[in-house]
Amino acid sequence: MNEQISKFLQERIDVGDFPSAVYLVAEKGEIVFTDALGHAVVTPEPIPATLDTIYDLASVTKVVASGLVAAKLYENGKLDLDERLGTYLPEFVTDDKRAITIKNLLVHDSGLCGWLPTYLLAENPNDVIATLANIPLAYQTAGKVVYSDPNFIVLGALIEKAVDMSLDELCREMIFQPLRLRDTCFNPTETLRKRIAASEKGNEFERQLCVEKGYVQPPATAGGSAFRDDVIWGEVHDNNAYFMGGVAGHAGLFSTAEEVFKIAQQFLPNYTQLLKPETCELFRTNFTSGMNEDRSFAFQLASTKDSTAGTKMSSTNFGHNGFTGTSLWIDPTREHIFVLLTNRTHNHGLPFVNINSVRRKFHDMAIDLLNER
Repeated sequence: MNEQISKFLQERIDVGDFPSAVYLVAEKGEIVFTDALGHAVVTPEPIPATLDTIYDLASVTKVVASGLVAAKLYENGKLDLDERLGTYLPEFVTDDKRAITIKNLLVHDSGLCGWLPTYLLAENPNDVIATLANIPLAYQTAGKVVYSDPNFIVLGALIEKAVDMSLDELCREMIFQPLRLRDTCFNPTETLRKRIAASEKGNEFERQLCVEKGYVQPPATAGGSAFRDDVIWGEVHDNNAYFMGGVAGHAGLFSTAEEVFKIAQQFLPNYTQLLKPETCELFRTNFTSGMNEDRSFAFQLASTKDSTAGTKMSSTNFGHNGFTGTSLWIDPTREHIFVLLTNRTHNHGLPFVNINSVRRKFHDMAIDLLNER
């Protein structure tokens, strides 16, 4: 642990930003600082956070699962970044979407909108891709960056079509088993529940978001409602991923800080066991130069205005946040890895606390401390 970082995060727990936090700071393949603070579960029963607490990674799934698998398939010649979606998903052979490529999905400039409640728009999970394909583009393809869950929902489905395997099976075969990960998975089993950090009580955030955006729940859905009411604990928080069976390209992965660190090493050329070192250049390369946001292969770059990288990372550092309160940032030059896992949606009414300032200060403090060693 580091006393300064732990004290700072405990202060944020005490003021109610989140009930728990597990952090990990690594340099050149070695864990330097790590600690667990607060309670992973407050209700229905108090359970303290530990270093092996499992968190719902939310959108960090996009990089440590879908992005890493896509990079491996690209490296093996099974995915061409310039290939159009219609090659794998004929639903996208439409006048406005036929030009969208795999790279457009990865860098979030496809033209697909930022978010949709597919659980209110699709008849069943098998119709999600057709539903997204039928929604008009929100903006011109390659015109600007709009961070989008649908991009990675579609990417996940495309990957499954390209290799004729489910995404969770691919991740297990290509990532979890080779790295000997024990606690990283989609749809964790009931036996793991008491090691998992709890999330929001029901889907109140998404319920309100649907109301604000004018989506009306159909009168009859499975179980009578598209939304959950109990504390979400041991199953994915994101309601689109939940609707899709807990496995999706944009969300659904659960993991610990240490196992996120082990996956993060795969993005660094001197430490990767899964990729060729040259493939790792994809993650620090700016594919959207001149646009409103700097994006690499699946990641955001630290050069993006208002990123959560903080003030001390270089422009080629890359990272990703998760809605549940998780984040991962990587410095490919100094070979630093920063993991911060919280469960900010748990035991907290709306609105949830925006913890981006906490993420930035955590990164700045960690970098200063690493520089002092």
